[in-house]
Amino acid sequence: MGYYECDTCTRRFRTSGACDQHMRDTNHFNQDDEYPYECRFNNANNLRMHLNSRVHKGTQMDCPFCDRSFVTATGLAHHLESGGCRKAPFLSRDRVYEIVRRQDPHGAISKNLLDWHGSSEYEATSASWNGDFYECVLCHREFNSLHGLNMHLKSPVHQQSLYHCPNRGCRSDFKSLAGLINHLESESCGYKRFATVQKHMGGMLSRDRMLTY
Repeated sequence: MGYYECDTCTRRFRTSGACDQHMRDTNHFNQDDEYPYECRFNNANNLRMHLNSRVHKGTQMDCPFCDRSFVTATGLAHHLESGGCRKAPFLSRDRVYEIVRRQDPHGAISKNLLDWHGSSEYEATSASWNGDFYECVLCHREFNSLHGLNMHLKSPVHQQSLYHCPNRGCRSDFKSLAGLINHLESESCGYKRFATVQKHMGGMLSRDRMLTY
C-alpha cells in the first residue's frame, strides 16, 4: 500500500482522508494553482484561514537554513521543530523550545518548566499488536502499521505542553510552537492580526536568533 504525503511537511499517511485531515488542521495544503470557483466557506474563521493561505498570499516565509518556503510561520515552525530541515539537523521541538525560552524569559508565550529535562521518548515494538492493529498504550489509538504507531509516538501528542497563548483571556496550552502560531494566525482569540503574527514569529525564527542561542 502506498503512502499519502503532506503537501508541505514530511508527514505521510496510509489514507487520503487522514492526510487531508492533517493538512486541514495545519493549513498545509499546497495551493499553488488558481482555483476557478468562488471562495465560499461555512464560517468566518475558515474563510480567514483560506484568505491567508497560498491561494491569496503566496509563499512568504523562507526557511533561514535551506531553500524551502512556506505560506505561514506555522509551516516554518513545523519544518524546524520536526527536524525536517536538512541544513539544520540540530533543531528539534526541544531545541526550538530552549531557544524560544531564552528569547522569552518572562514567559509571554513559553512555559517556565523548572522540572523539564526534554521530551519523553517512546518506541513501540511488535508487542503492540492487539490481534487487529498496532495499539498505542498511552491513548489506545490503533494503527495499521508499526511504523505508523511509532510516527504517532514521535509526534508531540503525548508530550508536555511547552507554550501558552499570550492572551490572558485565552491561555490555551500548546505542545509545539507550530501549534501556538497556528492558533494565533487563526485570530480565533483576537490577540493579534495575522500579518503581525507573521512578522513577529518570522523574526523569532530567523537564522541569527536560531544560531545565537
